[in-house]
Amino acid sequence: MNTARTIGVRIAGTGSALPSCTLTNADFERMVNTSDEWIKQRTGISERRICGTGENVATLAHDALSRALEAAGIDGAALDLVIVASVGSEMRCPSAAGRLAASVGNTHAAAFDLVAACSGFVYAMIVGDTLIRSGRYKRVAIVGAEQMTKFSDYTDRSVSILFGDGAGAAVLVADDDPSLGCVWETMGGDGTNWQHLYIPERREDVPESDAKCTMALGCLRMNGPEVYKFAVTKFCDVMGRALSENGLSPADVSQFVCHQSNIRIIASARDKFGLPADKVYVNIDRYGNTSAASVGICVDELWRAGKITKGKPFLMVAFGGGLTWAASVWNA
Repeated sequence: MNTARTIGVRIAGTGSALPSCTLTNADFERMVNTSDEWIKQRTGISERRICGTGENVATLAHDALSRALEAAGIDGAALDLVIVASVGSEMRCPSAAGRLAASVGNTHAAAFDLVAACSGFVYAMIVGDTLIRSGRYKRVAIVGAEQMTKFSDYTDRSVSILFGDGAGAAVLVADDDPSLGCVWETMGGDGTNWQHLYIPERREDVPESDAKCTMALGCLRMNGPEVYKFAVTKFCDVMGRALSENGLSPADVSQFVCHQSNIRIIASARDKFGLPADKVYVNIDRYGNTSAASVGICVDELWRAGKITKGKPFLMVAFGGGLTWAASVWNA
């Protein structure tokens, strides 16, 4: 029996969490040779949130999921599956998802982490939708949570200015309406160019092409021009496919929810497809790039603002280290 055709997936609730501390462009002016104008022009970022004492991936994930559960009217103990998308959980073992499930009072749900960098939340939403449609699970928590600032070398102005910390969450539930949920998706990766965006822990993991880099081990390294070129191309490619393969025009879509990596990348896609500004959400100016948390935070803010509407699909698009990419069209 093909249950995927008979089971729908409803987004029952969303949530997000942001750390208490703010790091502004003015703060960076005192740390490295840069300026507020330079950062805004190249990235669109004015400030970003950073974890303070007692805040980390685990606490952010807990707060975001708790808010999503409250919005959904579901007790944490009722969840069947918890997926956490992150590159920065505190421990390799146990999983962040396992600890998160316990923190919301669940002692039986399947739980695992998913690592797809900035594409993580979109990947996890697609996986959650698929598993519900299989008939195996009924209530699934999806969380993207990151503490990217712990991977930032604040003596380097090229990468450290980009990232912030945060978490976004959604609770998915099985529904009798099979038209609800993810109606189209694509996920992909190209590992041949991993060295353009990576976090080396050991000297032997640094490729010869990057051997002269002075950035500390354990910090994120990025080949900015190559990542920008990849992102602009892939963003437009998957967005174009999402529209054409579903017979959609921009007018048919309630919101284009883009990974908040760089305002110029978002603007290039907006210009290419003639998207109205009020349909392309932007919060990078306030939060920076929060990696796997980025799309989840956007979804929560849009959901609570009533901008993701029933009867009109919305589109999520992301790309990240790996190099990875993902897009999905959802009926809310």
